[in-house]
Amino acid sequence: MHGIGLLVTNDPQWGGPLGELPDAAIVIEDQQIVWVGYERAAPAADLAVDLAGACVIPGFVDSHSHLIFAGDRADEFGARMNGEPYEAGGILRTVRATRQAGDDELRAMVHRLRDEMCAQGTTTFEVKSGYGLDVANEARLVRIGAEFTDEVTFLGAHVVAPEYRDNPDDYVRLVCGPMLKGCSPFVRWIDVFCERGAFDAAQSLEILRAGRDAGLGLRLHAAQLQPSEVIPSAVDLGVASIDHCTFLSDADIAALADSRTVATLLPAAEFSTRQPYPDASRLLDAGITVAMATDCNPGTAFTTSMPFCLAIGVREMHLTPQQALWSATAGGAAALRRRDIGFIRPGARADLVQLNASHWLHLMYRPGVLVIGRVWSAGRLVAGRSIV
Repeated sequence: MHGIGLLVTNDPQWGGPLGELPDAAIVIEDQQIVWVGYERAAPAADLAVDLAGACVIPGFVDSHSHLIFAGDRADEFGARMNGEPYEAGGILRTVRATRQAGDDELRAMVHRLRDEMCAQGTTTFEVKSGYGLDVANEARLVRIGAEFTDEVTFLGAHVVAPEYRDNPDDYVRLVCGPMLKGCSPFVRWIDVFCERGAFDAAQSLEILRAGRDAGLGLRLHAAQLQPSEVIPSAVDLGVASIDHCTFLSDADIAALADSRTVATLLPAAEFSTRQPYPDASRLLDAGITVAMATDCNPGTAFTTSMPFCLAIGVREMHLTPQQALWSATAGGAAALRRRDIGFIRPGARADLVQLNASHWLHLMYRPGVLVIGRVWSAGRLVAGRSIV
């Protein structure tokens, strides 16, 4: 690929926070990037694609989504916009609809949302279960998820299943035992919703330890609705990412700053629930790695658009434009403990997004406008057309 007016590499060798490179070219071979540099120095290639001065960025890495579900909860959004508070209980509506849906219906939903993500520039996405809440349905959801991505997360601990409403500790044992055993062959991660109306700190840590002992990586929803006591202990367990992070104490910030744990921000959730937006500068000033993801789900963040999240992150979370773009690419890769995505450099997977603009700032400068042009995943054109 040549004729790149501005290339965002996230590679520090090119300087600045984004490793920006003007008048650039990229050489791809066998789904990987093998050369990056100035066009004037580019080696010969078998096929040349001229990008006519467009800006190119790494594919977005959406490290938090809930795509496997059935049903609709638009009425809840309307209620919140009319002043009703958000609580976790609406999840059970989706559980009922998802249990009743057939496999093909669920696949069709994931396929549609995956295609939306791709058209918005996302080339890697994580997907969670959590709308089955029994052994058979959770196993069914992770099996379907594994048909679409390698980054599948077991979230049997989304909320307590309705059958166990009066016996939540029995449900925790089910999650840690038969449900985990049935799901672990299809997943890379385990997650818990540690929140009012879901699981407390002790239950969450028990579930995470069971997942760790089963060989899974650890993720955690926490501090979305109120401060949480779980974060320092979860960091000690080695969670890869703590997601939401709306209400963090100074102790939480200190724990995260001394760890590899990523703080993943989900601005669409605050947008949809009218919760306060977290101050990302607090995290970044402490040296914490920050990621950004959509949290795409039917109840509280029904968007597949990373550009939308970027615009909110810059406007409401005190991220600079450079920080926002990095968090949605390299930051998401860090949240998934990946080094082969989120960057444009030799050895990385050839996940590239050509913008219909000469500068990446248009992603935030022109919210709601078609800025994504063509999208390549592992070197294969998967979405879009150029209008530059």
